[in-house]
This record gives sequence, C-alpha cells and structure tokens, in this order.
Amino acid sequence: MITPSTKIIDLNRVGKTLARRLKHLGIATAQDLLFYFPFRYEDYRQVVPIKELHDGIRVTVRGRIELIANKRSFRKRKMITEALISDESGSLRVVWFNQPYIIKMLKPGDTVNLSGKVKSDMLGAQLASPMYEKVYLDSSGRAQQSTHTGRLVPMYPLTEGITQKQMRFLVGQVIGLADEIKEWIPEEILEKNDLVPLPSALRGIHFPVDEKDLAQSTARLKFGELFLLQMKAARARLAKQSEKAPVMPFLEAQIKDFVKGLPFALTRAQKVAAWEILQDLEKAMPMNRLLSGDVGSGKTVVAAMASYSAALNGFQAALMAPTEILARQHFDSIVELLGDKIGVALFSRSQFFCNMKEFADSGKKEIIKLINSGKIQIIIGTHALLSEKVEFKNLGLVIVDEQHRFGVEQRKEIKNKSEKDKGLHPHFLSMTATPIPRSLALLLYGDLDLSVLNEMPPGRKPIITKLVEPAKRDQAYGFIREQVKQGRQVFVVCPLIQVVIPVQAGISDSTEQIPTFVGMTAGSRDDRRSVMSEYEKLSQKIFPDLRVNFLHGKLKDKDKVMQDFKNGQCDILISTSVVEVGVDVPNASVMMIEGADRFGLAQLHQFRGRVGRSTHQSYCLLFTDSDADKAVERLKFFEQHHDGFKLAEKDLEMRGPGEVYGVEQSGMMNLRLAKLTDRDLIKKARDSAQDVIGRIDDFILLKKKVERFGKEVHLE
Repeated sequence: MITPSTKIIDLNRVGKTLARRLKHLGIATAQDLLFYFPFRYEDYRQVVPIKELHDGIRVTVRGRIELIANKRSFRKRKMITEALISDESGSLRVVWFNQPYIIKMLKPGDTVNLSGKVKSDMLGAQLASPMYEKVYLDSSGRAQQSTHTGRLVPMYPLTEGITQKQMRFLVGQVIGLADEIKEWIPEEILEKNDLVPLPSALRGIHFPVDEKDLAQSTARLKFGELFLLQMKAARARLAKQSEKAPVMPFLEAQIKDFVKGLPFALTRAQKVAAWEILQDLEKAMPMNRLLSGDVGSGKTVVAAMASYSAALNGFQAALMAPTEILARQHFDSIVELLGDKIGVALFSRSQFFCNMKEFADSGKKEIIKLINSGKIQIIIGTHALLSEKVEFKNLGLVIVDEQHRFGVEQRKEIKNKSEKDKGLHPHFLSMTATPIPRSLALLLYGDLDLSVLNEMPPGRKPIITKLVEPAKRDQAYGFIREQVKQGRQVFVVCPLIQVVIPVQAGISDSTEQIPTFVGMTAGSRDDRRSVMSEYEKLSQKIFPDLRVNFLHGKLKDKDKVMQDFKNGQCDILISTSVVEVGVDVPNASVMMIEGADRFGLAQLHQFRGRVGRSTHQSYCLLFTDSDADKAVERLKFFEQHHDGFKLAEKDLEMRGPGEVYGVEQSGMMNLRLAKLTDRDLIKKARDSAQDVIGRIDDFILLKKKVERFGKEVHLE
C-alpha cells in the first residue's frame, strides 16, 4: 500500500538509477511526487477522424494497428519504427525514431490513441514521434480515461534520463494519495475566496478534466503558497505589536527649520515618505518600514530627516551601508545637510572620525567611546558597527541601506544593539535603490510597511540611452574619447556569465528543452576573465593613450580603485556588477554596458544610475551581440523608459523575481506556481492572513503549517 512517506524506489518500475535521477529533482517520497507540478499542458482532447487531418494541427487519433515494424535508415543508420493505423475513415502513417522497443509494446490488432502534431507530404498525413497509449475498454465497452493522450496532458520539468511518459506513469501511481492530504486552509477562507479543497486541486493540477478544472486547481495551489508567506508576515507583525520602542514625538518647528535650510526643494514623494516615517517614530511599537527609491530619488535626505528627529529626541541613530565607499558618501551627505547641529561619526574598517571639532583628531578607540557614551548621536558605518566593542548608549533608530546585502543575522544584530535594561527595540528602516513594484513588496516584505520614492528631484537631465548596432561600435568609441577629452569619465560594465543548470531543464518527449539561467556571482572566475579581456582590449588597442583601470569582485583593493576613479585619477573603469549600487561619481557621464542582453532591466537601470549625477549631460550605451527578437525588444523598451518601477514591472513579466532580484533578495525559492503578476491572489492572501492571524489557535492544522514553514520541502 502506498502512503505519503513511501520511498520513491518502492513504486512500480522504479529502480536505483531512476530513483537517483528523481532525487536530483527533489523527489524522494510519494508525497514529493504528488507535489511535483507540471509546468505546462498539451491539449490533445480533440480526437479527429484520420480523413480530416491536415498539416500543423495537434490532435489525438484513435485507430487500430494494421502493421508495425522496425527498419534501419539507409543514410544515418538510425532505427526507425513504422506503423500503419486505420479507423473507419482511412489510414495514417506513423513513424518513431530510435525507439525500437515500441514493437514490443504495440502489436497489430491493438487499438491505440496517438497524440502529436500532423505533418503532411506527397503521400498524405503522417504523425512523427507521437505519444502513444493503448486503449482499454471498461465492462460497458467504453474506453477508459487515458493518461498520455486524448486529454489535457501534463508536461513536467525533467532531468536527463526521465521521460514525460515515465513521470506521468509515476504520478498516476500516487494520485490517489491526494484524498489523504488534509486541507490546512480554514474552510471560511476557502469559501470567502471561492477556492476548491486541496485534494481536488492536487488531482486537477496533474490530470485536469478541462480548463475550468485546471484554473480552479492552479488558483487553490497558488493561493496556498501566497497565504503561507502572508501568514508568516502577519505573525511577524503580531509579534512586533508586543515589542516596545522608544517614542519620538514629531518636533515640528525643528524639522521645518531643517527642511527650510535644505539647498533644494523636497519632491512630493520625499515629503510623503518622510511624514510616514516620522509618524511611525511617534509610536511605541517598533517601526519596520522599507523605503524603496529609484536611482537618484533622494533617499539619503529622508534618512537624514529621520535620524535628525531621533537625535532631537535624545536617541542615537545608526545607518549601516554595505561598503566603505557608500558609508563615506552617506557621511558626507548627512554632514552637509545637518552641519554641526548634531554629532555625526563615520565608523568602518579603515575610517573612523566625526564632524565635531573638539574630537577631530580622535582615533578609533576614542570614536568608540564617544559612540558608547552617547555623545555622538548619528553613527554611519559598515558591518564594523556590529563589533562587540561598539555598544550604543540609547539606540533608537536603525537604518540599513541595501538590506539584501546584509544577512538576516547581521540585520538582527544591529537591531538588537539597543539599551537592553529598558527592554526597548529600535525603530528599523530598510532602504533599497532597486525599484520594487508594490506587488513584489507586498509578497516579499509582507511584514514591512512600504514607502516609495518614485519622483526625481527637479533639474535632473534625463540620461540619453542608445542601443548601439555592432556596425557603429567604432563610432561609439569615438564618442567616448570625445567625452574624456571634455574632462568626463566612463564606466564600462561587463556581463555576468550565465550557465545552464541541466537538472532544471524541462525535457519533453520531443526533447524540447527549457533552460534555466542563473547569473554567476560577481567576482567569479568567468567574471574576472571577461573584465580582464575587456581591459586588455580597451587599454591596449582602443584607448592606449587614456588611463584605464579594472574592478571585479575578487580584487583586494576594490575601495581604493573606486576611490581613485572618483578622485579623477582614471578615465575609464571596466567593472563587473560590483558598481551596481551606491557609487557616486558626479564627473562620470558615460555608462557603456557590454552584453546588455544578459542583464535584467532593473539591473541595467541600476548601472545607468551611476551616471547623470551632476549638471553634465550623461549617456548610457548598450552593446549586444544578440539578434534574438525578445532580447532586442527588452533593450528597446529600456532605451525608451527611465522609470525604474515601470522597468522592474516589465522585468517581472518577462523574467520572474528570481532572475530580477536574485535568489537571496527575492526569497522566492519556494514558490512553484504563484507569480508576481497574480496581484488579485496576493491581495486576497494578505487580507485572509490578517483575518485569521489573531485567531490562529482556533485552526490547529494552519498553526502547525505556519510553524513548520521554512523547515520542510513543500509549501503545501
């Protein structure tokens, strides 16, 4: 008897080799198989008489085998299986390649279903390598329900050595287990959202009766994935409600004076975001907010205002950045905005100083003492702030820039550096320069409130973006030389190398492959090689008279190279994606991107944002060797659009969150069916989670499911 925990090797026709291959797909038990879903379906429900077949249609033919035999082709010496099938309307030729075993499975006189695409030649209609299945009659003489033909046929992601037919056969053995899987979503939620029960959904996702059955089954399973994520977020919210945070009243007069003293006018989006944050700081519950702003949208001034408010209320604020360069940029900007009103310090691995004149010559130990005593109220640094020696006096606000670049534990550690005996948790603000569409933020950051900066400060010149044809490459090099002559600097970005993961390739009976591309990490061997070859070409052949330097992830002195470029000691900097975030070089006016088709739109937008940071007109030049329609379409879209949020939405439509944001940032590794375009389902899941989170003890199965979430393989 098969149970959910039955090992895969104990199923019918599964030997050690097949079990090993299935393990590559994450399938070790019968339940794993039940929750391994198809990625598409072939519609072979149309059973057509042979005489009505015509070229190009996908059909199922039911007929009797008249003849079947193997022969070897004369030219390529391939084994060919040929058959003649007939029904009441006529006869049809069928051919299979390199499958000689078929003559042992099918015999003259058998009634079969054949599903495939019709091809016609001078001799009439033919089916080449169709799926086949014997037709068995029940006691009343009617044909039994088929698995591989004559229906909506499921197609699964496979690995080498497993066929679609094998996978459907195996799923057919365990599909009865669907009735043993307990529904964990409360009945009231199912009814409210018009969802079918889990057992029905599992049957319908594998072997749907029709489109309606498939749609209902898919909706239920997608909702389950999203609902679990939202329950986890709702639980985190609930836990925070019991936490206490320092209350920081809004000091209107001082904040208004700060805004009046700014050398520029705030955008409407900046005012809204700042007000949302200042309101959060007034509450006794810790703020947990994400500030998502496009490149150059002015997140730093919003962070400065929040930090200033914390300092005015007698609390310290810590801003943590992923690199020393970015930390220094934030320090310079905030000191410029606040002057000497507040004590501000920079604390990183190699830099430690403050803006207070009386402590200008302080060393590292003195700066730590000033931080620990509370004399310095705003502290900006890298992960060095996590040092055990840094103990804040009264930390009230933590700001993390580019939060996905810090691990969960690091973020937790900096949040916990508040005064322990008061039992207060600091308010927490995350910032990201990657524009995150609301749909994605609701899903990935369900436990965070969201503020969006989607306006650019007035006076910024739009960056002119051009897709450069290969024939015009020399012309582009000439343009770059002209820009350098005018005193400007140039970024050159080389692509991440993409690799195919064969295990995730979907291989159908027709050997169609669906490759999954994964960008290798910055600084990998291939990255370094591509940067060095580009450096060699540009420094020796194209621009031998200019100052060219390179940067990649494995380079020890990355910060020094970047600082030299910023200080104007280099004309052209060739780099991997390490320049993607937070580098501010106002004098750089050209961003040249090699292999632009290999980057997502959101990432291209980040690169483009490295220029256009001063009054000089800036340019972004895209190079690609690809002539694929989709690649060119994407780059044309990028050429014409400058709104990072629109670009991120387009990227989600075309590529999906894993590729756009990276596995670490996206947190999407467990989503099998749900997509970010399922906005209605995301909202329903979020609302439903809010409905039941306060009553979770009433729903035992749901509570267990949420507690196990993250510890088990399946979302369902």
